Amino acid sequence: MKIFNIKNYLICITITILMVILRMVDPFFIETARLKGLDYYQNKQEKVKSENIAIVEIDEASLDEYGQWPWKRDLIANGVIKAFENGAQLVVIPILFAEPDRLGGDQELISVLNEAPVIIGQSASTKGKGQPVPRGLATIGESLDDWLFDYPEAIGPVKELGEAAAGVGMILTAPELDGVVRRMPLVVQIKGESYPTIPLEVIRLFASEESYQAKVGLGGVEAIRVPGFDPITTDENSRIWLNFKYEFDKVSFNDADWSIVKDKIAVIGLTGEGLANTIATPTGISYGHEVNSQALQMIIDESRLQRPTESTILEVIITAAFCSLLILGALWLSYMFSLVVILSALAAGPVIGNMLYNNNGWLIDYTWPFACIFVTWSVATFIRFISENKSKQQIKKQFEHYLAPPIVKLLQKDPSLLKLGGDTRELSILFSDLRGFTTISEHFKTNPQGLTELVNRYLTPMTGCVIEYNGTVDKFIGDALMAFWNAPLDVQDHKAESIKCGLKMFDLLAQLNKEVMEEGVDELKIGVGINTGDVVVGNMGSEQRFDYTCLGDAVNLSSRLEGQTKEYRVGIIIGEGTVQGIEDRFNFVELDKIAVKGKKEGVRIFTVLSDTSRCSNGGDVEHHNKFLSYYRKQHWNRALKVIELNQITYPELSDYYEMMKERIGTLKINKPGKGWDTIYRATSK
Repeated sequence: MKIFNIKNYLICITITILMVILRMVDPFFIETARLKGLDYYQNKQEKVKSENIAIVEIDEASLDEYGQWPWKRDLIANGVIKAFENGAQLVVIPILFAEPDRLGGDQELISVLNEAPVIIGQSASTKGKGQPVPRGLATIGESLDDWLFDYPEAIGPVKELGEAAAGVGMILTAPELDGVVRRMPLVVQIKGESYPTIPLEVIRLFASEESYQAKVGLGGVEAIRVPGFDPITTDENSRIWLNFKYEFDKVSFNDADWSIVKDKIAVIGLTGEGLANTIATPTGISYGHEVNSQALQMIIDESRLQRPTESTILEVIITAAFCSLLILGALWLSYMFSLVVILSALAAGPVIGNMLYNNNGWLIDYTWPFACIFVTWSVATFIRFISENKSKQQIKKQFEHYLAPPIVKLLQKDPSLLKLGGDTRELSILFSDLRGFTTISEHFKTNPQGLTELVNRYLTPMTGCVIEYNGTVDKFIGDALMAFWNAPLDVQDHKAESIKCGLKMFDLLAQLNKEVMEEGVDELKIGVGINTGDVVVGNMGSEQRFDYTCLGDAVNLSSRLEGQTKEYRVGIIIGEGTVQGIEDRFNFVELDKIAVKGKKEGVRIFTVLSDTSRCSNGGDVEHHNKFLSYYRKQHWNRALKVIELNQITYPELSDYYEMMKERIGTLKINKPGKGWDTIYRATSK
């Protein structure tokens, strides 16, 4: 049944408007997603060989040849001479020479700089050193002061080197909020003076000019120009988007053959371990001089990337207009047609963006339009679904008192299901049980009704928890509960749902404990066992009375795992079958290999930490895995040493580690021998 009304449409339009407001506010996560989306274009494009720049690397081989850094500067001077002897047009040395050479090689380098076109480096800082070399910048239009990146100080070269060099350029980058460098300022400001970065200084040197020109509008810097060259379009802070598509010929400083620099700009940069300035870029880690080379080559090629200010407005207008039409389709057209439209729209964003990038150098954001379209469509589809199912009544049949509601619905649709038998399918099974129930019973020995009330107060939220996470409550066995997932209806994520349910049970128990402990009842504790495997599920029993339940080895193992929670001193134990396929979804920690009572074959068992914020902390997991490795190799003392650290790292597993200490103490006395299969054989259920 298709239901459409203006109220639903207005609700969906409101969602679109909220998404537009979110884009205009542009919080951290929206900006980060946009930047990552723009990275996609760079990673998809083909690499291009630079025809204008070659890199001479001061690498490990060079350091082995000439000794530790910093070298005597006559070596750098010899490198410059060698570059020009091999036909280099210009030499760029993005290295700081902020202090006199302690080895006395400055004069040789000064002599070379006086004779050849060489650009050296300087950098922004907080304290300053050396003699920074500013460069004149003529402004066309508005004032420039409020728009350039402003630094308190600069680290310049030694005065004599700065005067001898043909140019001095800033060595700096401007990482985005996620630490990745995607843009570079062409000019920065320090104490009211302008300082060009190295790529711009190279262009100035080729143009034989003494200064630059900046066009500034009301919205900031619009372009930087070196007379004789076309203006370079920038953002409001004089930054250009970097195109990391170039690959450069490279040669080691200590190589005899530098012929690759012929008719090129030779960039002499540090790549030795511990010396190089590494920078995160959209295409991976690069050296600082490589980033400058990328910027310089794209300026030379005029292969510039653009994201004009009006891009945001256009993206918002087009997306909002599309969403207004999409809402109509989602609320009125068939679900299948609506799905095809949304999938096509979502796929079109990156495709169109990549085409515009390759053909025009345009940086089009598809991440926010993607999110806006998807959220709008999801809300519209959800509202429609709710509206279509609004009139359906709750089923109230006699079966609902002892069968789960989904089963009742199936029986109503197909009465032939009221027969004995079942089907084989994969289920996730959960057992939970109150620990120390005998002790609790003694507390109520004069008040049996109070005990019944307590058990009901415990089982009621636990039952609700199972239903909340799409499970089926199979049965209650005194204070114990059995539930399963993926029957009678499919639960696509049944492994994860069962684990979420198990974890939620402990939260619910904590709430209940606050109440009962105030009433003088001891703290309630539970154990939970979860396992996944193929079982037979269906109506089991007699023709007079039967239950919808499951049978199989996986069910028995789940029950045994619940019993082992006391032995391993953890709240929840999960079988290997449940963990497989969702390893990265929860903070799983392998506990042991165990053969439960009645079984010969061992299985790996796990627990899951409730602190889900540490699920991705691979370092912590490695510490625990190291403990298991030492334990299974019978390196007892090493295992005990790691336990001490892990008890701090995993406070939730402190009792487990105490148990393993005790076991290791026993194994050190009763050594298992070389043929030990590392399986612990349980002697109790």
